[in-house]
Amino acid sequence: MTTDAQAQAPQAAPYSPGTGRRKCAVARVKLLPGTGKITINDRPLKDYFPREAHEILVTQPLRTTNVLNKYNVVVKVEGGGPSGQAGAVCHGIARALQRANPEFKTLLRKGGYLTRDPRMKERKKPGLVRARRAKQYTKR
Repeated sequence: MTTDAQAQAPQAAPYSPGTGRRKCAVARVKLLPGTGKITINDRPLKDYFPREAHEILVTQPLRTTNVLNKYNVVVKVEGGGPSGQAGAVCHGIARALQRANPEFKTLLRKGGYLTRDPRMKERKKPGLVRARRAKQYTKR
């Protein structure tokens, strides 16, 4: 039998959550104790990010803290393109690692993984072809 106090006591989450953002991409990360398996949108890391540069970027926070094979990572990412999504996943993993173990904060901060990259696509201005590209001038 459980008492009312036990039933209403907040349960500790079995995972550490983290949200990462980059350009228009948003990644929701769950960090679970495990063997180092990384799943993005229900696909393995190598299938979702075939470029090696993106794979390295995603795993960098785990390498920095030496926990590459200690956590399973489950990610849901949407919006943006491959580079923005890889950056968002990296940011989300770093935030989840910080929540899982606060001692990692100095390592992650020093590596620049906890800082959100503020660069966004510049809006198109009226009278121009793109954000800054003007129509070609013809003298004659």
